[in-house]
Amino acid sequence: MKGMVVAPQPLAVEEGVKVLRRGGNAFDAAVTAAFVQMVIDPQMCGVAGFGVANLRAADGRHEVIDFNGTAGSRVTPEMWKDIVIEQDWTGYGYHVQGAVNDVGYGSIMTPGTVAGMAETLRRFGTISWADALAPAIRIAEEGFSVTPELWRLWNQPAPPGRIAMRERLKATEASRRIYFRDDTEMLRPGELLRNPDYAQVLRRLAEAGPEDFYTGEIAARMAEDLERNGAFVTADDLASYRVQVQAPLTTTYRGYTVHTNNLAGGGLCLVQILHILEHRDIVSLGLNSVEYIDFVARAMQAGFHDWYTYGADPRFVDVPVDWLLSRERAAEWFARIRDREPITVPLYPEPASTTHITVVDADGNCAAITHSLGNSSGVVTPGLGFTYNNIMNAANPIPGRPNSIAPGKARLTGMCPTIVLQGDEPVLVLGAPGGTRIITGVLQVLLNVIDHGLGPVEAVSAPRFDAQSHRLDCETRIPSWVKEELGRRGFQIVPNPAAYWTFPLVQAVTRDPVTGALQGGADPRLGGAAMSA
Repeated sequence: MKGMVVAPQPLAVEEGVKVLRRGGNAFDAAVTAAFVQMVIDPQMCGVAGFGVANLRAADGRHEVIDFNGTAGSRVTPEMWKDIVIEQDWTGYGYHVQGAVNDVGYGSIMTPGTVAGMAETLRRFGTISWADALAPAIRIAEEGFSVTPELWRLWNQPAPPGRIAMRERLKATEASRRIYFRDDTEMLRPGELLRNPDYAQVLRRLAEAGPEDFYTGEIAARMAEDLERNGAFVTADDLASYRVQVQAPLTTTYRGYTVHTNNLAGGGLCLVQILHILEHRDIVSLGLNSVEYIDFVARAMQAGFHDWYTYGADPRFVDVPVDWLLSRERAAEWFARIRDREPITVPLYPEPASTTHITVVDADGNCAAITHSLGNSSGVVTPGLGFTYNNIMNAANPIPGRPNSIAPGKARLTGMCPTIVLQGDEPVLVLGAPGGTRIITGVLQVLLNVIDHGLGPVEAVSAPRFDAQSHRLDCETRIPSWVKEELGRRGFQIVPNPAAYWTFPLVQAVTRDPVTGALQGGADPRLGGAAMSA
């Protein structure tokens, strides 16, 4: 076996496998598959998106490439303070009058995906930039069959107060032309979706290099359209965008070494929850028993309390990271949980639409890349074919908060691609799409593997829950009598009818530290595939 590729889109997984079979490494395969994801899942991710890559080479080199979006230079902290309606009850977005932070040109942040993929390939790859883009170019030009999952995303009704994807895709005429037959009927499952404009953009990138997206011909066309339509992102914002290359945020959990991402990502929250959980033998509680969910859910609340209270882009806010990650802070939270003190969580939100790719090759190179558009602005520049992100909706429109709006500032994201080592050997590589629930999804799969000894398929498939506040959301595969008892213990149980639907799509690969044998698990909640090379 030359490696394992896991992602929510089987076609992207196949293209990653082909790279491994031709002799490419995990990073080559991940970048190639990621660009295919941008074509075939165009509302979840794209060249005008953002994300983070957790990358560990077989020789021990380990870097996190943060390519989060940043607010345009024309934003001001107080620009929406008088039109705030409310925070969505789920935590996924602020509602402001006219939804100007959520759909349309005002919702766009400076995108980082192209720069992030280029930096990944430059630092760790072996194939050329043009070769990495070639499959995506071909698929965009020749077309691909609309999947049932994509059609469902386009047509599912929106929760009260939120905007359905179908309506987002009508935000600009250029978007309507790609996804609609007419103003009412969209492409159906099995029908061919071609996007020659997107293919031309990708071909230009392949020929001119990734910098064209920020300072070249593509950048000029983007900047002209953004300027004409009152966006906050300017040509100077594109030209000055830079990724952040960082050492991973590292901790230990039950003898394993856990490497994840720094702020403004979700890794800090994940690590803090792990530090709290380490105070008890959770295996003895029984997976998803009342006692288990009670303890783990309260540890989630504690982690989210600190993440939402203090977390922010550390270039703009002095975050007390050392204190938050200290064992003393974890012990304090454990004592409060043990004494059943109530935990109040001040929610700051993130939209729930994203994608992820996990690749491990036979040499032990590991790539976990989470990338996104937020949940799509609906904006397509005429002739370019791709949709822009809408992540201004995740910046707090109320001034004076850690996650409030500022020019050049990234907003909090739950993304936390994670690599777990036993000694010096990688044993678990995982990540997920799913907004702030990424953190609780990655957490539970990590616990399922490390504590409960599950394989990757069982680990990603097991029933899941989420507690970012006093609300406890459980899949229906967690029995009603368990939820009833948890309700008596003070949780507000969310009436969730789904057995698999509403939780993050965790993509995991496990590796035997002795033999190097690989196993993959693609989350069954929405499509996906795990394939070996």
